[in-house]
Amino acid sequence: MFRPFTAINVIVLVFAIQAASATDWPQFRADAERSGYSPDPLPAKLSLWWVYEAPPPDRAWQGLDTRMEFDHAYHAAVAGGTLFFGSSVDCGIHALDAATRKTRWQHVTDAPVRFAPAVWEDRVFAVSDDGFLYCLAARTGELLWKKRGGPDTDMLLGNGRLVSRRPARGGVAVADGIVYFAAGIWPSEGIYLYALDAATGEPRWLNEDSGGIEMDQPHPTAHAKSGVSVQGYLVVSGGRLIVPTGRAVPAVFDAADGRLLFFHLQDNRALGGSAVMGIDGRFVNNGLLFDTEGLLVEGFRTPALAATPAHVVHWYRDALIATPREALIVDEEGLDRKGKPVVRRVCGQPAWTAEAPAEGVCEAIIAGDSAVLGLIDGEVRVLDMTSKKMAFTTTVDGRPLGLAAADGRLFVSTDTGRIYCFGPKRRRGPATLRLEANAAPYTPSRRVAEAAGEIVRLSGVSEGYCVDLGCGDGQLAFELAQQTKLTVYAVDGDPRNVAAARKKLQAAGLYGSRVTVHCCAPDNTPYPDYFADIVVSGRSMEQGADTLPGAEARRLQRPFGGVACSGAPGAMAKRVRGPLEGAAEWTHQYCNPANTCSSRDGRIKGPLAMLWFRDNDLVMPSRHGRGPAPLFSKGRLFVEGMNALRGVDAYNGRTLWEYPLEGILTPYDQEHLVGTAGTNSNFCMEDDVIYLAQGGKCLRIDAISGEKLGEFAVPAAPDGAPPVWGYIACENGRLFGSVANQDHVVKWAYRKSDMNHLFTESDRFFAMDATSGEVKWTFEPEHSIRHNAIAVAEGRVYLIDRPLAEGDRLDYDAEAAKRRGEAPQGDSGEAAPTRLMALDAETGEVVWDTVEKVYGTLLAVSVEHDVLLMTQQHTRFKLPSERGGRMTALRASTGERLWEAPSDPQRKASRPLLIGRTIYNEPGAWDLLTGKRLDFDLQRSYGCGIMAGSPNLLVYRSATFGYFDLLHNEGTINYGGIRPGCWINAIPAGGLVLAPDATDRCTCSYLIKASIALQPGA
Repeated sequence: MFRPFTAINVIVLVFAIQAASATDWPQFRADAERSGYSPDPLPAKLSLWWVYEAPPPDRAWQGLDTRMEFDHAYHAAVAGGTLFFGSSVDCGIHALDAATRKTRWQHVTDAPVRFAPAVWEDRVFAVSDDGFLYCLAARTGELLWKKRGGPDTDMLLGNGRLVSRRPARGGVAVADGIVYFAAGIWPSEGIYLYALDAATGEPRWLNEDSGGIEMDQPHPTAHAKSGVSVQGYLVVSGGRLIVPTGRAVPAVFDAADGRLLFFHLQDNRALGGSAVMGIDGRFVNNGLLFDTEGLLVEGFRTPALAATPAHVVHWYRDALIATPREALIVDEEGLDRKGKPVVRRVCGQPAWTAEAPAEGVCEAIIAGDSAVLGLIDGEVRVLDMTSKKMAFTTTVDGRPLGLAAADGRLFVSTDTGRIYCFGPKRRRGPATLRLEANAAPYTPSRRVAEAAGEIVRLSGVSEGYCVDLGCGDGQLAFELAQQTKLTVYAVDGDPRNVAAARKKLQAAGLYGSRVTVHCCAPDNTPYPDYFADIVVSGRSMEQGADTLPGAEARRLQRPFGGVACSGAPGAMAKRVRGPLEGAAEWTHQYCNPANTCSSRDGRIKGPLAMLWFRDNDLVMPSRHGRGPAPLFSKGRLFVEGMNALRGVDAYNGRTLWEYPLEGILTPYDQEHLVGTAGTNSNFCMEDDVIYLAQGGKCLRIDAISGEKLGEFAVPAAPDGAPPVWGYIACENGRLFGSVANQDHVVKWAYRKSDMNHLFTESDRFFAMDATSGEVKWTFEPEHSIRHNAIAVAEGRVYLIDRPLAEGDRLDYDAEAAKRRGEAPQGDSGEAAPTRLMALDAETGEVVWDTVEKVYGTLLAVSVEHDVLLMTQQHTRFKLPSERGGRMTALRASTGERLWEAPSDPQRKASRPLLIGRTIYNEPGAWDLLTGKRLDFDLQRSYGCGIMAGSPNLLVYRSATFGYFDLLHNEGTINYGGIRPGCWINAIPAGGLVLAPDATDRCTCSYLIKASIALQPGA
């Protein structure tokens, strides 16, 4: 319940602000409330004193609708004449003289530092992606103590860098002698919220349960075991700890004991972001105001704001608005849509307003009587709030995302990596400090240079991730960075070697961005499985190839070609890692041309744990367009976006290549919710070649290099009309395709959309030599072939020749047909002469056919058991002709009918999966050979995508990411914080579950939007 802001509260707040120091700016946005206010005034006239030029921040999230800009500039804290900031590039906590910008000290952590430090008395607190809170001496940078947030030191690849499995991305806040921080961003990996005594580091409380909360998710009816994430600066206000949760609205905890008070995720389904400011227990999140109960307040919206002891000052359009704190939220009586009386919580009336032209404002603070604005075009403005006139204007390079005021100076941090200092007017011109790199930090060594060159020649690896096990002083890592584009992670067990290596690599300007050094045993690193493209050992140059820790090197090497090189120049040993045992491929839309919708990957199983995650910078079609599924083969993941096809290293998430295809998925970038559910995919692969249909041709693309090998044209139509490639599949050197029926345009399934380029039927089928493009045979159906009713397996092509379902057509008038007493041709599913047939894949000759009870619109084949399954795709957004309700099994080799059984016509959820001798047809399961229903019931929450499977696992959406462990049969398990796409984009293959982001245009506030790879957990 809202409590008015009293005079006593004002006195307490003023005292709290002034207690730190009236001239300091000791935390991000001044204090633990992130008020953006200092009572210390700025000079009447400002001039530029100095510029500090660092590399641009290595941002964690920058993709579409990720809503997290917490590390897009080097935000500063200023206290005792020193400016402190953290670097996401060099992993350092930096201290500069605030007057001269000269470095006072630097402390290196094990991962990027993405948040501004907080200063308390003589101490500096900072968090790092390595999962630790650091407590340093403010004067010297000496480490006083550090606290690990999570239970272990495991690392993984996150946002392209090695980070803790539970990175500390709860930006530190200090209030009343208590320091608050948080570690963990993936709810299912554990979220850890801490309150520590700032003097001793002793815990006051720990909340380690908030990640596993079973709760409502953003979509209505969506429910999952997926609680809080932490990404953003923590806020302490009104006895509460307000925790930014990434893309969603904040969660609110009791600051005294760590109890969760509320987290209104579903109620605020499309709201949220990492930017949070507290106001007496209330908060502003991404420009919207919420009351003490976490309810949205009407009439308040702003791109930037600050709070003085008396007013909340915010900018909206071209006005500066100051609202009294005690009347910030008021109750207003009104009427609802039905005319009934209601009481609304609204923003109170302003005490004053002023004209403040500020189009594009991105940050604002208040210093004394001056309001400072940063604009996205690089302009910085200072407005005198007394006279309501502009007092100072200047321009900086980049977006001024960080503002701080201390000691009569204004500090501006931009997304270019620059930090500007403005102070009282002085005679000397501004000084600029550019970080100059030492090109030769090591004594030149011909032997080391030759070793690096031989490693590159022997391995053929010059890009990707390298691990140096036993790096010594880091000179081999330095040489590899000089000669290649490798990102090197080096380890050594001797702290003196680590310190020396870090110092030299910092001097070279390579530390963090190109080479990072960790202190640990070379045979027992915290690094993730599979991530290294190459493993080397600086120590082995002197001590021999066998000193490379073989077991650890193999664990780190990526499967399918990861290399290990060790030894002296001229005597190096090379080891190449082969395929991952038990892993399997996913080469077609539904795994294979047999449409099993399941891989043979026996390696992946539950529980699942994160292997890597990254921001998605490939523009994807709308998730409701149901674009093509990703493919996997020989260690590579292939993802098709709006304008390109991308090859990705499946084991570390690194982009290998990108082939431009302007507008290739534009027809899928809509809200129609049919997409590949009706068209099937437009690409597939076999033997390191990708086949991608584009209009009237098929491109052959090398899966290793991404280079175009050639293209094939669709066989010309008899009438000479320009043909369009429809269905596509490949098996045993044969490329199968069809000529799409461009006149049969089906209905959209949800919202009105342009369906004129999404074809679901074809009127010719053909087979080509997959290398030469020579047409081997063609087949012309009597009626039509639906793309979902084609399956290829073991030298056979199975298809159904059936009349077009006129009721599926966009221009079909059902009411008119009903008045005429007509039944749409083909809608019954058994309109004669519907024919199911098997063709010889080599010759196109009919091996067998049948017209007996042929009703299906979907075919799938179990090669292992010689069974052809005929059924229908009875999903939520099916076409009108997709009836559902039964399945039929036939002997694939002969067409002999084996059994027919009812499925569940009421549940519209997923396509059937064939795994071993089991059919999983949500929510039930059937014996493939007998049709007997099995004791299995899959229940999942909201999700419009479908299942994909493997022998041990079913993966799907159940509000968030969900899976069913077939080995333990314990029901749906959530991997929280993220949602899959709306058809298939999570595939079990390569010993992993691979899920490139497919959620574009989804505004719902799932906590993280990313591409991920999950592996079997402990």
